[in-house]
Amino acid sequence: MKHIMTQDFSTYVTSLDEDKHHITLAVSNVHCASCIRVIENSLAEEENASAGVNMTTERLKIAYEGPKERINHLTDKISTLGYPVHILEKQNETYDSHRAFLLRSLALSGFGMGNLMLLSVALWSADAETMGIATKDLFHWFSAIIGLPIIIFSGRPFFRSAFSVLKAGKTNMDVPISLAIILASTMSFIEVLQKGEYIYFDSALMLIFFLLIGRTLDYMARDKAKDAAHKLLSRLRGYAQCVEGDNLKIYTLDQLKADMIVRVAKGENIPADGTVIAGTSEIDMSLVTGETIPTFAEKGTEVFAGTVNLLQTLDIRVSKSNRDSLLSHIVQLMENAAQSKSRFVRIADKAAALYTPIIHTLGLTTFLFWCLIMGMAWQPALMIAITVLIITCPCALGLAVPVVQILASGFLMKRGILLKSGDALEKLEKISVAIFDKTGTLTIGKPILKTPKIPKEHMQMAASIASHSKHPLSQALVAQYKGDYLSFDHVKEYPGKGLEALYNGKKIKLGNRRWCEAHNDHPHDTALELCLKYDNKTIFFHFTDTLREDAISVIDMFKQNHIKILLLSGDRYSVVKDIAQTLRIQDYQAELSPEEKCNIIKTLRAEGHHILMVGDGLNDAPSLATADIAISPSSAVDIAQNSADIIFQGDMLKPIFTAYKVSKLSYILIKQNFYLAIGYNLFAIPIAVAGYVTPLIAALAMSGSSLIVTLNSFRLHRNDVA
Repeated sequence: MKHIMTQDFSTYVTSLDEDKHHITLAVSNVHCASCIRVIENSLAEEENASAGVNMTTERLKIAYEGPKERINHLTDKISTLGYPVHILEKQNETYDSHRAFLLRSLALSGFGMGNLMLLSVALWSADAETMGIATKDLFHWFSAIIGLPIIIFSGRPFFRSAFSVLKAGKTNMDVPISLAIILASTMSFIEVLQKGEYIYFDSALMLIFFLLIGRTLDYMARDKAKDAAHKLLSRLRGYAQCVEGDNLKIYTLDQLKADMIVRVAKGENIPADGTVIAGTSEIDMSLVTGETIPTFAEKGTEVFAGTVNLLQTLDIRVSKSNRDSLLSHIVQLMENAAQSKSRFVRIADKAAALYTPIIHTLGLTTFLFWCLIMGMAWQPALMIAITVLIITCPCALGLAVPVVQILASGFLMKRGILLKSGDALEKLEKISVAIFDKTGTLTIGKPILKTPKIPKEHMQMAASIASHSKHPLSQALVAQYKGDYLSFDHVKEYPGKGLEALYNGKKIKLGNRRWCEAHNDHPHDTALELCLKYDNKTIFFHFTDTLREDAISVIDMFKQNHIKILLLSGDRYSVVKDIAQTLRIQDYQAELSPEEKCNIIKTLRAEGHHILMVGDGLNDAPSLATADIAISPSSAVDIAQNSADIIFQGDMLKPIFTAYKVSKLSYILIKQNFYLAIGYNLFAIPIAVAGYVTPLIAALAMSGSSLIVTLNSFRLHRNDVA
């Protein structure tokens, strides 16, 4: 296996500006929190460079400053440490190669262990007088001849990793494992040369065999955990048919660019984001919306990479390169979430940082205690010390958090819920108050103009100024108008209030009645409204919007979990009151500015509450940023999505409660994993130091603790969290 990659990674780098760049790559041989610490610390030593590693997904995110080509120096440094780096598209190839390497090592160690056990049975069943000293020594030599080459070959997964990090002045969990195997084998060979009694080649091979079983099973379990990300990435690979005149030409997906025309046959994945220009069909949009009902597609319909064309051939004009597609963005969100560090991850990292000096000191102390104080021969004292080195490996502690995180992230992603930060679920689990915005959150956010017979000049004026806003009511006004737009000067939007502009030197306002100073100009009813004021005229536009289908049930489910519900809106009191009564929400406030919403959240936080804020508009962005945890629908404006920790897709509100239930279960599983890992060490270390555990049992216990933690994490998929 080569450890130094010669590939040019600079072509895969994403640049934030001329000097700042980042890239997400695959990294191999990451087995524990110590491995993560080695990689991250190695780049922390470089000027203006940092790394974040997720052990479960084996993803490495590097951020750095300087020329783009600097990435090759950084990746070479990591590869030199024994952690080969690859582009994401080759991760499956690397996984298959490493799995085959582990299986070969496992098979050979099993073969050698079986043969040595046959020799050991003969040695154990008779003493030297019965067997004869010469025969006993001959069997010991057979053990050495069979055992040493197989130990050297099958121990490579541990030896290579340990040697690479030691050469760089670092350490990881493979160092004490390798040290234990080498000490046991060296001592046994010395005993063979001296015709001694303490021959442990069979134990060393059994140790390797069972450690490899644990590592192989853990490797496969973690691969299953990152299956969701793999499935997404697989949809970003492959080929597309591009229409060029009267011909079709094949391109790889990463070669697609804006304005290319791709032809997608029935049953094929849509290769890039774009717009249908010919054909009609139905599209399975569940990947990006979470909805299982197909969406009708015709000329002008926007479609997304990774979704499936179900019925007939479509021609699609590409709008974005594959790297900038919505699917790529979803994968990036998953990666960011997986690589972010929650409080539990930070605790595990600190424990792993203390592991090496403490365990090596404990192993040496154990050896000196038994050898010098208790008067034991150095050979059995050394075996006890070796057992301590093996049994105290912190694999289970390192796996306690990331496996749950990636399983939860994948589980939610399949349901149209995207985590943007690694501590989102941790923060969501703590909430005591859930605050909801109204328009676009509790309601669908697609209001329809219902005011009859509006004069054309009023409609033109209102639609022209509304075209400068992304507010749902403004967009509804624009959608209803068919005609030419007027030109305005100095258009400015005031969040929570409305729009202001100049037309022929006169001030025009479009927004709520308070903003337009029209408090008594129209009866207060429960309809959504916009007020247009210009040239001393006040015109009202009324809209209708519908609640999300499951809004009542979701609010009730939160209440059943003892979460206090608040409805905060910038809309009129009569409208908000009507919605609140329909949803059985007792605490609600209306006609709030963004600043007033923030102040309410700050007050609640000062009282000790943990706040969830759910909103979608420009006026919600400050509140989303102020709350402990923020959730936005995928229809939200960009600034709201940027402030959110979680984004949900589709027209249902249930994903919010699903995320909450997953956060509760994840918290329980992570705590259980910590208790299992810590309890294992508290129980195992004293027994190992006392000499009651053999290296073989130590290997079984260490591998078993990691597998138990991993399997416990998979319980997340066996529970009805929704």
